[in-house]
Amino acid sequence: MNAFWNSFETLLGLGVEPKDLTFIQISLRGIIVFLVTLTTMRLGHKRSLSRKTPFDAVLLVILAAVLSRAINGSAAFFATLGGGAVLVVLHRLFAYLAFYSHGFGILVKGKPDIIVRDGQCDFRMMRRNHVSTHDLDEDMRLSAHTDDLSKIRVARVERSGDISFIKKII
Repeated sequence: MNAFWNSFETLLGLGVEPKDLTFIQISLRGIIVFLVTLTTMRLGHKRSLSRKTPFDAVLLVILAAVLSRAINGSAAFFATLGGGAVLVVLHRLFAYLAFYSHGFGILVKGKPDIIVRDGQCDFRMMRRNHVSTHDLDEDMRLSAHTDDLSKIRVARVERSGDISFIKKII
């Protein structure tokens, strides 16, 4: 068993200075990190990859930053993999809590803001969300398939940052 562990350590370059890692060692580390991350994300939930909310983006950015350290050898290999798994579990826990607590959901995910009501722009809310009239016009053409603001009953900047439109019933 000890011989197996020693060869495993050598193969992955465990305990070696990052500058001394070989192409093969970094490649093997990358493969292992890829497989562990894929498994962890599948156990976490596919939602974090499908949504564009800051809540989900934070997980992806931090997870990438943490796990890259396992590949390049600047942090302990197995501890870094474990830290990545903890981040996915924390994300899953927060999503669970947000499902059962609307207040917690607003805290971690935000809330939508109405920027148009009955064809009238709320410029204060648009400014707060950094949405120009040109942005609104573009999204209205692409999503609502109209360029006439008077046909819009409500437009919201959703938690994802997308703008949704509900047309007036004529």
